[in-house]
Formats: sequence, structure tokens, C-alpha cells
Amino acid sequence: MSTKGLPRSKRDQAARAAGFRHRNLPLLLLHAREGVIGQFRPILNAHGVTEQQWRIIRALLERGPMEPREIGAVCRFSSPATTGMLARMDDLGLLTRERQAQDARRVTVTLTPKARALAAELAPQIEAIYQRIEDHIGPEFTERFYATLDEVIALLGELPAVDGE
Repeated sequence: MSTKGLPRSKRDQAARAAGFRHRNLPLLLLHAREGVIGQFRPILNAHGVTEQQWRIIRALLERGPMEPREIGAVCRFSSPATTGMLARMDDLGLLTRERQAQDARRVTVTLTPKARALAAELAPQIEAIYQRIEDHIGPEFTERFYATLDEVIALLGELPAVDGE
């Protein structure tokens, strides 16, 4: 039985009948994420930047130079994905990777002036989208939503992962 066109209460009933008490939180978060990133995607695409590359640029802008493993953790990328993205971004002249003097096995990743100029060019457009979203959902809701996200991230960070039972 498809529940696609059913109202939420009917979908909830169908989920409970299948043995689930809770709504599908990962799917709800994906829908929310898509609703947000879908607003930004056209601007990023117009400037030849992928969502993942923008995530790295923003992380480096906000946190400063980092090691690849830190970038992967902050941006929620696997180690192989991080390595590939950093290599492509290096090829595009968006970042530099420099061996650390005290330990040549470690690398520090830094944005280039080209990446900083791109971010400065995109900032007004990106900020306009944030403002558009806030105007649509309201400043109070926006503030509560940020606070709730911060709280969920902190609380779930304290929750031990479940082993593959």
C-alpha cells in the first residue's frame, strides 16, 4: 500500500501498523535539507561550485586552516570523499595543502585568494537567500530552529553509537 498521497495522520497510522511508533526522522531531515539547499543550489551551480565544495569553503572561512581529517569531521564527509574533494579543489586553485614543518605526515589545508574572492562574490547572494528563507518562515522560528538544531547536535553527540546488532 502506497502512503504517498495520504495526509500525515494516515501515514503515521500506516507506519504504526507496520510496527513503527516514531516518524521517519532521517527522511524528514533529508526533506528539510533539500528544501534549504535547493534554495542555494542555483547560485552555487552558476558559479561552478558543488555543494560539497561550498561546505568546505564555508568551514575553512569560519574555522580557519584545518587538517583534512578535521575538514571531513566538520563537513561530515568520509575520508576517501574528503581526499578526492580536496584534490579537485586544489586543482581548481581553491585551496592549498601544505605539509606541517613539525610533522611532514600532517597537512594543513588553507583557502586561496581565489576561493576567498569567490566567497566574497557569493556572500551577498547567499545572504539574500538566508534573508528570503527567514522572511518566509519568520525570524522567531528561524532563531528557535537554529537553537533546536544546536541542541540536537549537542545531545546526539553525547549518545553512543549503536553497534551493528
